[in-house]
Amino acid sequence: MNKRPLGKLGFAFVLFGGTGDLAKRKILPALFAAHRDGMLEPACRIVAVAQPMLARTDYLDLIGEPVKANVQGPVDVVAWDSFVERVSYIGGDLSDADVFARLAEDLRPLTGSNVFYLATGPSLFVPVCRALAASGLSEGAKLVLEKPLGHDLESSRAINDEVGRIFREDQIFRIDHYLGKEAVQNLLALRFGNSMFEPLWRREWIESIQITVAEELGVEGRGNFYDQTGALRDMIQNHLLQLLSIIAMEPPHSMEADAVRDEKLRVLRALVPLDDETVARNVVRGQYQSGTIHGAPVPEYQAEAGVGQGSDTETFVALKVEISNWRWSGVPFFLRTGKRLGGKTAEIIVNFRGVPHSALGTLPSRPGANRLTIKLQPEESIRLSTLAKMPGLGMELRGVNLDMVSDGLPHLTAMEAYQRLLLDVMAGRLALFVRRDEQEAAWQWVAPILSDWSKRHNPPKQYRSGTWGPPASSALLARHNTCWHEEA
Repeated sequence: MNKRPLGKLGFAFVLFGGTGDLAKRKILPALFAAHRDGMLEPACRIVAVAQPMLARTDYLDLIGEPVKANVQGPVDVVAWDSFVERVSYIGGDLSDADVFARLAEDLRPLTGSNVFYLATGPSLFVPVCRALAASGLSEGAKLVLEKPLGHDLESSRAINDEVGRIFREDQIFRIDHYLGKEAVQNLLALRFGNSMFEPLWRREWIESIQITVAEELGVEGRGNFYDQTGALRDMIQNHLLQLLSIIAMEPPHSMEADAVRDEKLRVLRALVPLDDETVARNVVRGQYQSGTIHGAPVPEYQAEAGVGQGSDTETFVALKVEISNWRWSGVPFFLRTGKRLGGKTAEIIVNFRGVPHSALGTLPSRPGANRLTIKLQPEESIRLSTLAKMPGLGMELRGVNLDMVSDGLPHLTAMEAYQRLLLDVMAGRLALFVRRDEQEAAWQWVAPILSDWSKRHNPPKQYRSGTWGPPASSALLARHNTCWHEEA
């Protein structure tokens, strides 16, 4: 056990999987940024738990460089030294009761509400929760669960049932870091804080909406995991459907957690169900082949380490989604995600309808002349695209952009998504976390896609690395007289 003085002790942030990639790239950098910015309570300890038997000093050496490399903003020596004073480490197999006995002894002096973050595979969620309960650590604690929570609706329900026997729903924080992004928060502010947008946020004025999350990276050494998961489970079922529900939900009566989540759930339950015919027509799946990214050659998916020979796992999905309610009936939502694509971006595109008649001559005919772009990565911004007159004689129009975030608040640095969400966990704020019924509604909607793919045994369509996916993805939108927004 690694003990060190920290003054008055209050509560612990316990990170299971503390040596993993997620811990080093996201969670620990977010905790450091909160500490550096004075937002982490002085009485908060950080206890990492993982399988390797390491001394505390060896653990700090292990995480030091990767954590510093992934911190948003400066890392000075004083801030880092004071941060690691909070950190201790417990090594051992998570199936070993002795690990939890040592953890319980380490946390015994604490009187606050501990946070247990499970940055592990879903197969460990239930065993760890049972061990926490057996060690007397679950009472009054907060539990953070990473995705994927199960492999399908049945396995998701099984995990939720078992975890729910130990932790109440208001103790469980199912994290989706896209909901913590500044641009998503600004989308809520844009919709519900400005009277000018609400009358336009409906089928009469919006022609279509696109949600794209594109990566240039491949599976990056996670072939074993990804080959059992695929893009539909990894991205569509959670991130993209959550973003869709935020975009399409009705105004909540307040920002209280269940008020927001009730409205998101109504959207998920209003998604038009799919069947074999509509899956074949409205869903495109693909798998990347060899190609080039930034001029460097990259291998095909099936040549990646850990990927099974002849695998038909999809690395790309594009689909058309419809919402059957008064506000959105008839408006297509196009969702797209993939690996080894032509750029790294995450964005929401709201294409407004064109004017019914032009008194100004010929208007630009491209889709999205009036467009709202909510950029989530690589930078976060909200931009409104409109038409304006070019200087000079005549009435020639061109597109102009109004930046609605960075121009107005140039001196402020956006908080990284994980930092915001971890602080919300510690404060017990649930609004930006996924409730069980939301999660299961999303699984229920994607179930026919998974079923159809397993029955038809049609291989995914091929696309060359460095492009924007199979041609069928573009054809899906062309049938609706529109196209994907692509800047990269």
